[in-house]
Amino acid sequence: MITSRELIKKYLEFFKSKGHVIVPSAPLIPEDDPSALFINSGMHPMARFFLEGRHPLGNRIADVQRCVRTDDIEEVGDATHHTFFEMLGNWSFGDYFKKESIRFSYEFLTKHLNIEPNRLWVTVFAGDEDAPRDDESAKYWQEAGIPKERIFYLGKKDNWWAVGETGPCGPDTEVFYDTAPGRPLKSDSCGPGCDSRFVEIWNNVFMVYDRQADGGLKELPAKNVDTGMGVERVTAVLQGKKDNYRTEVFWPVIEAWAKQSGRGYAADDKRLYRIMADHLRAAFFIIADGVIPSNVMQGYVLRRLIRRALRAGWQVGFGKRFYLPAFEYWYNFYLQTYPEIKECLEKAKQVVAGEEDKFSQTLKRGEKELCKFLNKQKDRVITGKEAFYFYETYGLPLEIVADVVKEMGGKIIERQKFNEAFKQHQQKSRTAAAGMFKGGLASHHPQAVRMHTATHLLQAALRQVLGGKVKQAGSKIDEEKLRFDFTFDRALTKEELRQVEDLVNQKIKEDLPVRWEVVEFEKAKRMGALAFFEHKYDEKVRVYTIGDFSIEVCGGPHVKSTSEVGVFKILKEKSSSAGVRRIYATVETN
Repeated sequence: MITSRELIKKYLEFFKSKGHVIVPSAPLIPEDDPSALFINSGMHPMARFFLEGRHPLGNRIADVQRCVRTDDIEEVGDATHHTFFEMLGNWSFGDYFKKESIRFSYEFLTKHLNIEPNRLWVTVFAGDEDAPRDDESAKYWQEAGIPKERIFYLGKKDNWWAVGETGPCGPDTEVFYDTAPGRPLKSDSCGPGCDSRFVEIWNNVFMVYDRQADGGLKELPAKNVDTGMGVERVTAVLQGKKDNYRTEVFWPVIEAWAKQSGRGYAADDKRLYRIMADHLRAAFFIIADGVIPSNVMQGYVLRRLIRRALRAGWQVGFGKRFYLPAFEYWYNFYLQTYPEIKECLEKAKQVVAGEEDKFSQTLKRGEKELCKFLNKQKDRVITGKEAFYFYETYGLPLEIVADVVKEMGGKIIERQKFNEAFKQHQQKSRTAAAGMFKGGLASHHPQAVRMHTATHLLQAALRQVLGGKVKQAGSKIDEEKLRFDFTFDRALTKEELRQVEDLVNQKIKEDLPVRWEVVEFEKAKRMGALAFFEHKYDEKVRVYTIGDFSIEVCGGPHVKSTSEVGVFKILKEKSSSAGVRRIYATVETN
């Protein structure tokens, strides 16, 4: 039986043997993308490298990445959904492409995981007005050993992957595991894609396009490969389990809880155990990355997870601090894979205990009032707006309101009203995110990339016009404008602003090359690279130089030469705080 840790080891060793550099997992909190609260996929930290056509550590990369997704948090409680999960991935940045990627996948699955070839089925992109039918991938799968009758062509909904509405994207091919080989298909049109007996175990994305703001596709600088394999899901498949919570990732924790409660792991309690296990594991890792419960941003997500897990535990009959042994188990289980959690066990215990003390005082009152309200409603129906009242008044997250309503045989209608009422919280979250992340780049949209380079030019121009006392104090960049905060003790004159703007545009017209290299952080400082957030940098950093005008430590991405930036315009200059000024600016394409 292959365990999840063995799966990870085999995967990384296999791709290392194929010339891949193994990189550590990125933190759960995106370091240069305030538009996302958490890293939500294995490729999320890699997106910028697709735009640049290379990775600082090489063209072949592999890793195991910890991820958090909460868009379907209410689905957690079944056998397969998770909020925290691990993704194995291997990437090619302009190196190998479809043939090698497919050959690697088939070899690893059949030779190293010993999966019977007759259990493997695949789907490929059927083609549309954007991109052609992927007969090439189908051909390579047949050459690898998958017969033609187990290869199906599906549309964008199933076999196309994109970073977002804009940015890197491309066709993909998915690999499915057949849990009951020999049985007839439910549908010949969609094959494994619509038959529950099949489990998707691997996805190979061929990132060759960059979706533009107008919806059109532009080819990326290089043909890239992005793959993803879910550790929890594949571990369950390899162990012959239909319930992910029966693997060693969760089962020792759940089994101990079931024994402690005396109610076993069955019927309705099964859902509660899964909620507890999933949410508490996710909370452990979110806390390990420095988040604490709050009413905004990542802190709000953490609070939702903790409170739903606590309520599930109390429903089972547990008292205070029932989760402490679970934290001990996961700490020891994951320490070798993620050594960065070494100092986080006691912190996680303290944070959840503090939240438990706060929540226990309000939950009973909130549930009592919610039940009274539901009993007065026809068919026990509650609207999203009314659900928000119980969040705002009693601190009951939507998931807990939904749980209570479901238990009473009712339903929530007009859920969008909850989201509308909660929108102000989300807006505050985004605003607060502005200065939190190194680089400040909220989007990989081409316009945002141009303004990112313009920000470097702006800082260099400010230092040339005003002197070396100017230092970056924060920034935010999106598709419409940039905001740059810098240390300075007075308002700039109109003449100074004109000089800065003219200097930036002069450097844009000079078409200076934008280059980068990876060096030790100490070397970067010796090179004279600007770096004002030293506590946020790794031992090795990327240094961007713009001709001989600017040199900075930065995460990227940037344009290749300044002529791509466009026309730079300063929109406004104002005070940000004592001793800090703020400039708003934009760039317009020629």
